Amino acid sequence: MENKKIIVILGPTASGKTDLSIKLAKKFNGEIVSADSRQVYRGMDIGSGKVTKKEMQGIPHHLLNVANPKRKFSVAQYQKFVLRAIKKIQDKNKIPFLVGGTGFYIQSIIDGVVIPEVKPDWNLRKKLEKLTNEELFKKLKKLDPKRAEGIDKQNPRRLVRALEIVLKTGKPVPLAGRPPRSTFSGILQIGVKKSPEELKKLIQKRLVKRLKNDAMIKEVKKLHRTLSWKRLEEFGLEYRFVAQYLQNKISYEEMKNRIQLESEHYTKRQMTWFKRDKRIKWIRADKQAEIFCKKFLLTK
Repeated sequence: MENKKIIVILGPTASGKTDLSIKLAKKFNGEIVSADSRQVYRGMDIGSGKVTKKEMQGIPHHLLNVANPKRKFSVAQYQKFVLRAIKKIQDKNKIPFLVGGTGFYIQSIIDGVVIPEVKPDWNLRKKLEKLTNEELFKKLKKLDPKRAEGIDKQNPRRLVRALEIVLKTGKPVPLAGRPPRSTFSGILQIGVKKSPEELKKLIQKRLVKRLKNDAMIKEVKKLHRTLSWKRLEEFGLEYRFVAQYLQNKISYEEMKNRIQLESEHYTKRQMTWFKRDKRIKWIRADKQAEIFCKKFLLTK
């Protein structure tokens, strides 16, 4: 079988996945495919931590800026785009590096999860939208505990959609599926490990950088020219709280504190999702990642 190996670099937000993946892609003739649910959207650069042209260091990146933030970009769409991008990279005899922190996106690719094409049920959505985030999350946890583990429980749009799928299909999301044997000849998953204290400091440092010269605030103002406040808040984390600040719902200080706190909570949810997968090799230093990659790529 021809070499169709894929390397996954995952981990919680702010853990340093981007820098590590660029270093590894340069060393092992790779190209990067993003696995981030917000970086797919055009115009969402600072708040989503999108890699800049300069930071890419000449390494091609895929699945950035492929969607209009006005419209929902589903996991099923993501799956189609990514499999196409991976094939293109493999056809060039290069190694695809799938990089990000959105566990469900990663799982949809490496486990070939079958995403049910469920059409919107507007009556059901109206009923669900009357519930609070807490009630929606409780309902999802009961019907589909696995999906509930990795979801942003402050994101009503995601909660409603996950419930819509499970209620319409009568099965948990994702439906169990296996990747076609021809897709990958081998998968290596590397997880970037950081302690909660380290992550707290990294999130803080990143937040200071994003708020410098009001960069993130300017970005949200610009997005608001075409997006409603409600839509902006649906994107969660930075976008939710900057949007609330710009509507005078919260103070600048409260905005900062809530972004910090919610980002810390988000890293915990990400780790809960990732810890389930015993195939992940956790590393604390870049050198370890290089050793794993070298060994994996040399193995027949």
